[in-house]
Amino acid sequence: MSMGTTHPLTVALGARHYRVERPFGLLPAEAGLVSDVACLPDGRVLVLLRGDPCIAACDPAVADIGDGVGWGGEVVADGHMMALAPDGRVWVVDRDAHQIIAFSAEGMELARLGTRHRANAPFNAPCDIGFGADGTIYVADGYGASRVHVFGPDLTPRGGWGEPGQGPGQFSTPHSVAVLPDGRVAIADRENDRVQVFTPDGRHLLSIGDVYRPMSLSVDADGNLLVTDQVPRLSLFAPDGRLLARCRPVLNGAHGMALGADGSIYLSEMSPGRITRLAPIPG
Repeated sequence: MSMGTTHPLTVALGARHYRVERPFGLLPAEAGLVSDVACLPDGRVLVLLRGDPCIAACDPAVADIGDGVGWGGEVVADGHMMALAPDGRVWVVDRDAHQIIAFSAEGMELARLGTRHRANAPFNAPCDIGFGADGTIYVADGYGASRVHVFGPDLTPRGGWGEPGQGPGQFSTPHSVAVLPDGRVAIADRENDRVQVFTPDGRHLLSIGDVYRPMSLSVDADGNLLVTDQVPRLSLFAPDGRLLARCRPVLNGAHGMALGADGSIYLSEMSPGRITRLAPIPG
């Protein structure tokens, strides 16, 4: 039996059809886990890589999949998620170092949130970071805590919300955060198998179920919410929480996700470590 045969695959999200391209892009040798992905305004695509910081952290921690060249290995211990801020800074969540670090797109360190290697000051193994249109920062503090922290664009703390539990406004591993165009804040409440949506000041508005261990959230150009989970699926929800469409684009649940300006969807898979691109099919 031949093991070399390949087959072209396509998926659909409603009327939108995509070609499945995997593995996509170039990764450094011995890249480790491909934890997240981000699309820059100039079209470049960055991936976040991680290993075991007590044995061998990834170097580079962030790499351009165009050429596999990267940066950040001497700074980032345990990169979990990353996000692009409205001002162009690339924020990397250094989970087990209890810190979030801002870089330029070329890898120059610009700012930090949290006290490094000190839990609960204020983060305890944070998961993800997201941004409002005005630069307000939301941090999903999900592994050692069950809280969303809020910071102003100048990094001034503005409080937050959340506690352990299963009720509205409670969390069990808030794993990803995305801000909708109207300012509402969506949180992937992973171990509670739901996405919760809040006002910017933390008032619970709605919960979206029918997701199993949701991993990553993104918002498309129409204001709809994209959710990856561990079924594995990619689901598209309307702003009011209605399910619009879903597909199965990866072999395992995508840990990270980013949307390209051309409509491409980039999904980071950890096992095996790679990027899958969903390329729009015209017409």
